[in-house]
Amino acid sequence: MTTYIFFDEALRMFVNAFLVSIFLLITVSGIGLAVIESIEKTNIRSTPPKSFR
Repeated sequence: MTTYIFFDEALRMFVNAFLVSIFLLITVSGIGLAVIESIEKTNIRSTPPKSFR
């Protein structure tokens, strides 16, 4: 006995996987940007940067 996946079911699975991957990408990039921003806020320089001449 063989089980077949119909085209509309396969397409629905691919679309769901694509939407989940987009959601995860946006979520992870937002978390990454928040971490970078918090690191930059805590890394305040007490002395001004040296100017190159």
